[in-house]
Amino acid sequence: MITSRNLTDLHPKVRKLAQAFKDACKAQGIEILIYCTYRDNEAQNALYAQGRTVKGKIITNAKGGDSFHNYRLAFDFVPTIGGKPLWNDSAMYKRCGAIAKSVGLEWAGDWVSFKETAHCQYTGGLTIAKLKSGSTLGV
Repeated sequence: MITSRNLTDLHPKVRKLAQAFKDACKAQGIEILIYCTYRDNEAQNALYAQGRTVKGKIITNAKGGDSFHNYRLAFDFVPTIGGKPLWNDSAMYKRCGAIAKSVGLEWAGDWVSFKETAHCQYTGGLTIAKLKSGSTLGV
């Protein structure tokens, strides 16, 4: 089971956008920790089980192969102060979401059906179905 927090595990285009996001946050006095980049299908399935067949809160609707993390096109972050995560600071997430969008990322805090304020992605117009059929994001 593989779960990474390393930016080098992201697709090169997404890696550049993630770094631009970090830099733009820092320029506005916001420190962030990117705590998840790539996840393999096994790790994704373990997260999907949470709140369903494993104790805990439901945190994803995506099974293995159905998450942009599985294709190296997404990352999760948390804003921090003095190294301490601000998991429940919705105003700070909203500020970070605006920054993410300003550098060209999609911020899942804008999603209607399942908001994920800690999630950003870049799909280049690709859908999960296209990725599953072998389409790839250009560099």
